[in-house]
Amino acid sequence: MDPLEAHSLYRFFHAGDDETLALQGVSLRVGPGEVVAVTGPSGSGKSTLLSCLAGLDEPDGGQVMVAGERLSRRPEEERARLRAERIGVLYQDVNLVGHLSIEENVALARRLGHDSRDRRRGDILDRCGIAHRAGARPSQLSGGELARAGLAVALANDPDILLADEPTGELDTVTASSIIELLRERAGAGTATLIATHSPEVAAAADRELRLRDGRVLA
Repeated sequence: MDPLEAHSLYRFFHAGDDETLALQGVSLRVGPGEVVAVTGPSGSGKSTLLSCLAGLDEPDGGQVMVAGERLSRRPEEERARLRAERIGVLYQDVNLVGHLSIEENVALARRLGHDSRDRRRGDILDRCGIAHRAGARPSQLSGGELARAGLAVALANDPDILLADEPTGELDTVTASSIIELLRERAGAGTATLIATHSPEVAAAADRELRLRDGRVLA
């Protein structure tokens, strides 16, 4: 059983009389420890796909399975529970609570995931190279520090699945390389990792590439 599976996902958006087909029958599997890069031009459906895989958005057709448990078409409370316990979500700017310190953000993620294990919050901050800024708020961090802090929050509960949307998009080359190394390290520990990216470097570091165009997987 793969940690993450998607079967024939469809997603439609309506604006007046116009209909946009954001996803058209997308299927995928990501195995334990595998890194998959989702690539494609802007508007190809990458971010929509990640939102459906995380249970943040509901597909209009098809379903998402997380460790054999259906995520799609369940009450939001149940999707939030499954997401908090099994899925780390890394967006460029939305997985940090602004009025909390980085250490408090990690603690919040662990509470939401009902993580009762006795672990120091500094462990994950150390691994992500951001422990020296544990007491800072997101507004006080540089772009590279924000990326590391966001990754620490996404990994706070040792998730089975990590979904990352353009994790190196606004970073310099050195910082981007370090983030890629951290993602590969996490995959080495068994996490199924899926990264939406425009970066050739990120795609080259993945085990395989899933190319989207107009909401479809290219052969």
